[in-house]
Amino acid sequence: MTMLSFQAVSKDSAPESLLDLCFKYVVSHLETICYVDPDTKDRRLKDGLTLPSEICEKLLEVYQQSGHSLEDKFVKIFENTQTTRLRRVHLRNANITDHGLCILLRHKLMELDLSNCVFITKRSLWHINEFGDSLLSLVIGPAVNMLQDTLHHDSTEELGETSSSPFFKRGFIIRAPNLRRLAVRNLNVQVEVWFFRLLVQSLKNLTHLDLSGSYGLDNLSYLCRLNNLTSLVLHNVRRLQETIGSICLLEKLRHLDVSQSNEKHGTFMNENQTLAMLVESLPLLSSLDISGTNLAGTGVAEHSPAPKAQPKNGYEMAAPQTDIPGLSSRVDNPLDFLGLYATHHGACHRHDIPAKKISGDANEEQILTAAAAYIDRPEVLQKVLNDLYHLFRYETCQNVCHALTVVLEAMDRHIHEKHIQISGSATLFYIVKGKDKHSFAMRMKRKIICTLLNGMSTHRDDDTMMRNGCLTLCQFKIPQDVLFDYERLIHILLHIVWEMEQEGFVQRIGIYLLNSLACQVDGYQKQLLGDLGAISKMLALIEDRLERKICDDVLEVAWSTLWNVTDETAINCQRFLDGRGMEFFLGCLSTFPEKEELLRNMMGLLGNVAEVKTLRPRLMTSHFVSVFSDLLDSCSDGIEVSYNAAGVLSHMASDGPGVWSINSPRREDVLRRMVSAIERWDLTLERNINYRSFEPIIYLLQVYHTPECQHWAVWALANLTRVYPTKYCSLVEAEGGLALLKEVMTHGEPYPRIKELAAMVIEHCQQYSQQSQSAKGPMTSMASGGGGAAAASGCLEPPLEG
Repeated sequence: MTMLSFQAVSKDSAPESLLDLCFKYVVSHLETICYVDPDTKDRRLKDGLTLPSEICEKLLEVYQQSGHSLEDKFVKIFENTQTTRLRRVHLRNANITDHGLCILLRHKLMELDLSNCVFITKRSLWHINEFGDSLLSLVIGPAVNMLQDTLHHDSTEELGETSSSPFFKRGFIIRAPNLRRLAVRNLNVQVEVWFFRLLVQSLKNLTHLDLSGSYGLDNLSYLCRLNNLTSLVLHNVRRLQETIGSICLLEKLRHLDVSQSNEKHGTFMNENQTLAMLVESLPLLSSLDISGTNLAGTGVAEHSPAPKAQPKNGYEMAAPQTDIPGLSSRVDNPLDFLGLYATHHGACHRHDIPAKKISGDANEEQILTAAAAYIDRPEVLQKVLNDLYHLFRYETCQNVCHALTVVLEAMDRHIHEKHIQISGSATLFYIVKGKDKHSFAMRMKRKIICTLLNGMSTHRDDDTMMRNGCLTLCQFKIPQDVLFDYERLIHILLHIVWEMEQEGFVQRIGIYLLNSLACQVDGYQKQLLGDLGAISKMLALIEDRLERKICDDVLEVAWSTLWNVTDETAINCQRFLDGRGMEFFLGCLSTFPEKEELLRNMMGLLGNVAEVKTLRPRLMTSHFVSVFSDLLDSCSDGIEVSYNAAGVLSHMASDGPGVWSINSPRREDVLRRMVSAIERWDLTLERNINYRSFEPIIYLLQVYHTPECQHWAVWALANLTRVYPTKYCSLVEAEGGLALLKEVMTHGEPYPRIKELAAMVIEHCQQYSQQSQSAKGPMTSMASGGGGAAAASGCLEPPLEG
């Protein structure tokens, strides 16, 4: 049995160690320890470096955990066995080939675990035999075609015990004289009757043998030669009835697993007597798994086939009681572990079970025990995760941290098993949504997010997986909690909003998340969004909706995303214009004139474009300026559309009369209309806008040649510092705004209303400063998104189970 070991909760809640952080950095910046061979493109360890086994093994582990595909080019780092050292290698879902594995085997490994390494062939068996003297543990897991390929090749020769097969000539299949643990899982091809006998014949020191899912094991009599065997796993092995006699002779067994995941293969004749014979023949047995079988009987007590104890004082003793008749001999000596998951007649729901730990689905403890016990069995694990999902959705889970560890380990181990990813992500949704979500340390949050992104990247075209992943990500603080893996998440979300079903739920939640990732982030992340194609994808969505004359939340959020992603990011503003953005703006304006939020988002975006001096000439057309001027009178969405239109025109006018290259509308007429609009706005109005920086507004304070531009700027500051003093007063002061406002107060060009508003801003900031000092310390707050939209939040629907 493979049991999952859990880290202590205190370790998970502690900050990451410096060593772990160093490993993650090195994995993301491999150039720190190696270089790329210019001819072969392989990675090579830098000259002068020598890495001990602890570092080499951890490097392999972290590289795989980080979602990287392990290939031969990476393995070449360990080619020199004098400067690197490996003892324990565990490869899961790796793209390593026979050549790469040979490099690792030259380190004289003690442990080798291969699972879902699809490029491994029979050639690797020869490499293992060449370097097998040091091997103590070997796992040949699913999708590793090391033995299958060999069998296929030799089966054409009609092999038998007297044939000229190289197996018989050399007397072994695997040459590893010191091997203690061997697992050959899912060798589900028809083999010759001699195959498994020859497989273990030379491995006389085996203590643990796992032949799960294998065919053609015969009656297992050959196992009696393994004098040290203490653990035997025969999960999903068919026709076990005929092996019971041989198993009963393995008197040193401490763990026996005869479980089945398919109910039709788990039926034994005389089930109660068969189970009794097994446990009474194996005196050292402490762990037994009979999941998926009928060996637990029907729950009706029967007399034990074992002889009764002699009566004391002439009185006959009562037979020990248990709801599993075949285990009556263990009532006074209960098993440490008993696997009863999906047994016939629901044995795990019975009361008197002689075992300390039980795997089943009767309660939380049994489910978590089952998840740990079957962590390497995807077909069973999927069912267990569904049980866990229902526990979180409809009941209450007491040991959330334990459950979380189980789910993450299951998803990490079985990245290519779609249904495990779906069930796991659905359970994660309820875990991170629950009342314990605020107790998760950043280390655990990152682990959850990384596991989710790994699953979403692998199953990116599965609607349910992407739905569950997005819903779970929505439970975190966006973008703060995901900045560590920002680029990968952007790639996933862009795939969702463009490649997946249009107008479906997944696309909607994907674009909401994308918009959230464009909000409250720095210029680097905003530019990265543009670099990765976010702007072109948003414009394509807008064009699609325009052509179909559909105004939905996707259209509105697409414009909101463009608003956020262009905030103080000139290159993205240029990308918007180059992508026919103004054409789509005019199209939406004429097609959906009554859609207030759409209009607000579009004008907010154009405010960002107008802040870029080199792009303003592209807005200077009679058509555009007439549209902006007319929008000054708009009452749409309160004052927001009018406010943003005035902002656009203020920036265009700030370049001076000389660059006003159009005859109509006239500059003075536009400025007059702008002032009239500003004076209609309510200074006490709450706003639907966020500023990360006041730099563009403060720039306008210095435009003395056109006081109307200053008028818009001081009104904006007066409103924001009055309504949101905690958020914006410190920002005005930090960016030098107070000094410029005082200069406006004494300058001769600004008209009285401008100076009046400037005085208000100064007064608001002074009052805030005094209040902060009286509260024993200033309160600072970083505003979010200069001129950007707040991230929209879509309706959340429950995730789907696998």
